[in-house]
Amino acid sequence: MIFLRCLLLSILLIEATFSATSFAQTHDAFEWHSVSPHAAGFSPELLETLHQDVAAGHYGYIDSVLIIRGGQIVFEEDYPWDYSSIYGELAAGSGPLVINDPSGPYNYFNSFWHPFYKNSKLHSMQSVTKSVVSLVLGIAIHRGDFPPLDTTVLSFFDDAQITHVDSRKRSMTLRHLLQMAAGLEWDESLPYSDPANTFNIMARSLDWVQFTLNRPMASAPGKVFNYNSGTTLVLGHIFRLATGVDIEEYAVRHLLNPLDITHYYWDRTPFGLADTQEGLYFSSRDLAKIMLLLHQNGQWMATQLVSAEWIAESFSQTLVTGGENGEVYGLGWWSESYSHFGTTRRALFGKGFGGQRPILLPELDIIIVATAWNILPDQPFLSEPEAIDRVLAALEVDDFPPELP
Repeated sequence: MIFLRCLLLSILLIEATFSATSFAQTHDAFEWHSVSPHAAGFSPELLETLHQDVAAGHYGYIDSVLIIRGGQIVFEEDYPWDYSSIYGELAAGSGPLVINDPSGPYNYFNSFWHPFYKNSKLHSMQSVTKSVVSLVLGIAIHRGDFPPLDTTVLSFFDDAQITHVDSRKRSMTLRHLLQMAAGLEWDESLPYSDPANTFNIMARSLDWVQFTLNRPMASAPGKVFNYNSGTTLVLGHIFRLATGVDIEEYAVRHLLNPLDITHYYWDRTPFGLADTQEGLYFSSRDLAKIMLLLHQNGQWMATQLVSAEWIAESFSQTLVTGGENGEVYGLGWWSESYSHFGTTRRALFGKGFGGQRPILLPELDIIIVATAWNILPDQPFLSEPEAIDRVLAALEVDDFPPELP
């Protein structure tokens, strides 16, 4: 019995000390491994309580929850829902969430497209796409393939083809587009089920880039955070103009393939442009790879895919959003404060319509990935503060690797 106890203790210790960085740098091919909750410092009972609450629909339609610590999976659950029944009647109707052809990918009630791509395990990322695009831009800038962020937007266009051009619009830069501080007149604060939401008006136009550029100016660029999905579409269009390469092709070559993300889908706008504001579909595990890359300051398998400087800048160039917990927006990424064991820290995360939440807690070496499809205003929702609170409530050991009894 003593021998068995010692053997078990040794196994748990090996599991606990197997860090994300050492794993990524000492193996020829990356693959996820699982570790027991106890070995990662979690209470199995409290994680089970979280699981039961999600399965019971306490947070609406959650499709998956994935918790990783030290580069290893601590908790992973999928929650199947019959979306053809849940949203079937709405899919056959009309309204702001049924855009263009009801059988197409911009009918958000159509279970053939949402939340899973054609009955696969690829889940719609929605606006988490914007965060991935930020990484692609960082790669391209570091490689010298894309111009600096302080380049003006209109330098890529014929002013005569754009309306409402004034000194403010002429001063708009690529950085302003990425910061959600373009200064354009735009209201995306309304529910996406509201036809007055500017995104819905844009989505019914043929050329989404032209629609965005033609908007009047409401303020000087760089001064005010104003969430605007159209600006990321403009960035995607400029990427092709500046590099001569489609941004999806570039992302596959320099980001997805190195991360061994081979199964994905990237939707296109009606004009044929890669939808850089919401078009990506990933599996939960592959989305977790994106967060692990972030956690490792852009390094993967001993290769620097994204510069550490870009990762730092993504969270240092921040504008206050008005959200809870001091939420701010950087270069395509969000962050906010949270408290644990009396210490206040910052969570880094992406946000996607319906409940897509990839979250990184760097100091605790924790990644949380939640996917969901709560797309109506009155539905329950697992926000990032709630997700963080529930996961940390199950965390028994602050430091990692934990000290074993």
